[in-house]
Amino acid sequence: MKILRHRSLQFRFVILFPAFVFLSSFTGNKSFREEQCQSKRVQTAFREKEKNLQTEFSSKGISFEKCQLLLCALKEEKKLQVWAKNQNETKYKLVKEYPFCTLSGTTGPKRKAGDGQVPEGFYYINRFNPYSNFYLSLGINYPNKSDQYYCKGNPGGDIFIHGNCVSIGCIPITDDKIKELYVCAVQSKSNGQSRIPVYIFPGKMDGNKFTASEKDSKYPVSLIEFWKNIKSGYDLFQKNHEELNYKIDSTGKYSF
Repeated sequence: MKILRHRSLQFRFVILFPAFVFLSSFTGNKSFREEQCQSKRVQTAFREKEKNLQTEFSSKGISFEKCQLLLCALKEEKKLQVWAKNQNETKYKLVKEYPFCTLSGTTGPKRKAGDGQVPEGFYYINRFNPYSNFYLSLGINYPNKSDQYYCKGNPGGDIFIHGNCVSIGCIPITDDKIKELYVCAVQSKSNGQSRIPVYIFPGKMDGNKFTASEKDSKYPVSLIEFWKNIKSGYDLFQKNHEELNYKIDSTGKYSF
């Protein structure tokens, strides 16, 4: 198991020497939470945040010890929504929102390395980094198959939700808030949730602001068509509050 350190704004990484790798490789029956808590930062986060999170989740009828998560980012509003449910349920409830500390790029998806854009589309958490230079960080699986289709060159990568208040294509929410979110994510993975969904939208898509015809919009038709496609997923989630079952076809389009 390799632990990567989130090194700089250019998102270069180095492999930490195998002290932690060795410990992680021989944890036996230890839970994911126990493995993560070998980091002092994660220990601190649980000590400071777990009790209040238990109370907040309970007020929504959700057991923190049995929770599963779904994250929804709204770029225009600069908000990261935390949705959660009990393991035996299908519908998520909005538990809390974190403001973006800052936001790089403009409205629209990420289409190449170095463009400073925050991606748009449907993803999941694929990395937990307790040793990030941005305190703690959660990586998303950008680029997915849709991104790979639309990005004809180098799509870039290493997109994170992290602490601090700097960004080149990532979502920073401050050190204090990443402690809370990281605790939630570790707990849900320890509860057996193998993939935590992350949906990233240009903003609230309830109206036609992002999907109006090109003659009524400042955006190019290709971007409008992309937004119309992901709006189908947005509308379905807003209606049912359930995790989306989607596929990506050979032309980069999502189907739900």
